[in-house]
Amino acid sequence: MTQTDPLMETAGAVRTGIIDCDVHPSPRSMDEIRGYMPMPWKDRYQGGGRGFYSNPVHGSRLDAVPPGGGPAGSDPGFLREQLTEAYGTAHAILLPRAFCNMHPDPDYGTAIAAAFNDWLAETWLGEYNHDGLFKGSITVAHQDPQAAAREIDRWADHPHFVQVMTDSGARAPFGQRQYYPIYEACERNGLPLAIHPGTDGMGVNVQPSPGYPTRYIEWHTCLSLSFQAHLVSFVTEGVFERFPGFRVVLVEGGVSWLPALTWRMDAEWKALRSEVPWLTRPPSEYVKDHVRLTTQPLERPDSDKHLLNVFEAMDAGSVLMFASDYPHWDFDSPTHAFPKMPDELRERIFSENARSFYGLG
Repeated sequence: MTQTDPLMETAGAVRTGIIDCDVHPSPRSMDEIRGYMPMPWKDRYQGGGRGFYSNPVHGSRLDAVPPGGGPAGSDPGFLREQLTEAYGTAHAILLPRAFCNMHPDPDYGTAIAAAFNDWLAETWLGEYNHDGLFKGSITVAHQDPQAAAREIDRWADHPHFVQVMTDSGARAPFGQRQYYPIYEACERNGLPLAIHPGTDGMGVNVQPSPGYPTRYIEWHTCLSLSFQAHLVSFVTEGVFERFPGFRVVLVEGGVSWLPALTWRMDAEWKALRSEVPWLTRPPSEYVKDHVRLTTQPLERPDSDKHLLNVFEAMDAGSVLMFASDYPHWDFDSPTHAFPKMPDELRERIFSENARSFYGLG
């Protein structure tokens, strides 16, 4: 976060058209979520997050706590003032944190996901959304893919849900066939699947790294490993051949690893393509056609030139979409987190790639 882009300095004075692809709304209390849950889940649900690997300092920006009280991200009016009006945001893509994917009981996970969807639709996408600023994500519990598919179908016609979302924490790589009902439902309804960090190594899910890290800094740094493993699985298992309309958004998984990973996959495919005969093209072509990445956390080298070289190598003008991760501690400001870029590239990353991908007006 070393340089201000002068072309963005007027943000706030005008509506810049930014589409922020990772904004986290929060219920004011867990009672809001319990209100949408049937028994016995209503009595059982305690809310909460991962349980361990919590940020030892603060998980959210201290200045994002609403003046009227409540958790950061729980006041739509204050969020509008501090985030979307300050930066001239055209649309904020909302990703609630239900942490429903770590529970061994699939019915419990599904009940949590459904309650969060009901809450989001009635509040942030309903009562608080007079101008259509907020766009939502349908939370699914991937422990029960059939139930997840029904949940997608339940909300697919809602005018402000624009994607399906799940945590990167899982018991198996996402290319495997047990997840196909989710991808069928996404394709059937024209919705991409967003994958967000959250329950890696928690509950029934495996760690993306060897064994269990000791501290939050190690766990948080290694989250990108999970995204790389899921992406390789999507490609090599042939998911994009089986579901040609299926699209994926990798949210908050880092970005700079993408060029090296696709180079490696392409090289492996040249020698080992007999093992995956269903792949008719180099892996990098599937990624370019089916996958988008959001920017936060943007790995920021000391040299802007090095970051721009990474952007060129990954074809950022096609695959990268801006995200702030508001209100979390490692929030990326649209005016400070990026180096000065050519106008066309900046427009693609901050607006046009997401506008096209989500079909936003």
